[in-house]
Amino acid sequence: MTCHLARGLLILTAFSVSGCAAFSPDSGMSAVSELTSRTIDKDVAFVRTADGAGAVEARVRQLLARTLSAESAVQIALLNNKGLQAAYNELALAETDLVEQSLPPNPVFSISRITGNGASEIERQVVGDILALATLPFRSDIARERFRQAQLRAALATLRLAADVRRAYWRAVADNEMVVLLTDAKATAESTAQLAVKLGETGSLNKLDQAREQVFYAETTADLATARQTAASARERLARLMGLWDGGLDFRLPNALPPLPRRPLTLPSIEADAVAHRIDLQIARLELVALAKAMNLTEATRFVTLLDLAGISRRTQDPEGPAFRERGFDVQFQIPIFDGGEVRVRQATETYNLAFNRLTERAVNVRSEARDAYRVYRSTYDIASHYQREIIPLRKIITEEMQLRFSSMQVDIFALLTEARQRLASLRGAIDARQRFFLAQADLQTAVNGGGAPAAGSDNPTTIAAAAPADGGGH
Repeated sequence: MTCHLARGLLILTAFSVSGCAAFSPDSGMSAVSELTSRTIDKDVAFVRTADGAGAVEARVRQLLARTLSAESAVQIALLNNKGLQAAYNELALAETDLVEQSLPPNPVFSISRITGNGASEIERQVVGDILALATLPFRSDIARERFRQAQLRAALATLRLAADVRRAYWRAVADNEMVVLLTDAKATAESTAQLAVKLGETGSLNKLDQAREQVFYAETTADLATARQTAASARERLARLMGLWDGGLDFRLPNALPPLPRRPLTLPSIEADAVAHRIDLQIARLELVALAKAMNLTEATRFVTLLDLAGISRRTQDPEGPAFRERGFDVQFQIPIFDGGEVRVRQATETYNLAFNRLTERAVNVRSEARDAYRVYRSTYDIASHYQREIIPLRKIITEEMQLRFSSMQVDIFALLTEARQRLASLRGAIDARQRFFLAQADLQTAVNGGGAPAAGSDNPTTIAAAAPADGGGH
């Protein structure tokens, strides 16, 4: 009997193993690469070997050899950021969970020997968890859904890093342009202040007017110092996101933002695109599928959560009598006297309802975020183009006319100083408007594809671990 039971357990285990998941060559990175290449058209790499690290280092050096664009900065970060590599390590760990959940439980073999009064007894047992074997296909299916979620989370981390790099890049370039502008403004203010001092020495300028000239120079100097500090901090943040240190910190950035595109994007179906492509929504959908399967498993194992079958072989030898060999089996199962499974069923049901409501809320929010991101994109484009087409050309005309009139003694230096201040304010406003547009452009892409800050409750631990009691281990 024991041999038959043991053989039955081994056969059942062999059939179960035939459907088990195996480790993939790339730890599931193919799905991440496909998603990111389709969404942002960039390469990703999971660095696990010295050769892989060398290839990444060579590619990064090649990209750093030229003045950085937003796209090259994103590519460097996706290859070189160690935090993203840690996210890919989490994906590899998730694959180990998938393989573990797809394997049947190991049978337990025990042997005991008891002697006394010259007699001895040897007992052998082979114990197998029958319930775990019976529910293996369900648990394996749930584990595959969890692994697919892990792949999407890795892709979401990739998109989130890309979005952060774009924002940091546009801020750093805008701060560079502001430093260049204020450097020129400081030189102009310094010349004006020196002229005011000379006029004061000749008695042509009173102390009040001299002070006005000096304060413009002092304020511009302070603004320039602030702008330089802001630019340095923005550059450091970009370097951190790109994972650069030591020799890589001397990368070059443009001194000015690029011009605006000729016309803005028209996205009439942006809400539908966002709902179809947002990775956080895909994660929530998979979570709901996994919870539904876990709830079915909970219903199937409602009354029986423990079922062990043991094959027993016992041999008794007495020196004064014949030897006896006994065979049999032992079945252990839990009697649902106090808990008939109602608690676990209720937990599974409410956890599913929780995930469903969160998914519905997230879908509503995604549509709203997409609409708002497009409105901001269009409004920032209109404002920046207004500066580019109207305000800056008019300021240029005013400056040229004021300089001509100052040269012909038609206006005094105070009028020229007032115009310089107004022109500086317009130029700073134009830089800020273009920066806001490029940031809004990055946010628009994030609103459609995902990669923004995680929404409240999207990674709720209760939702993530929803099926833990139903995976065959709870009582």
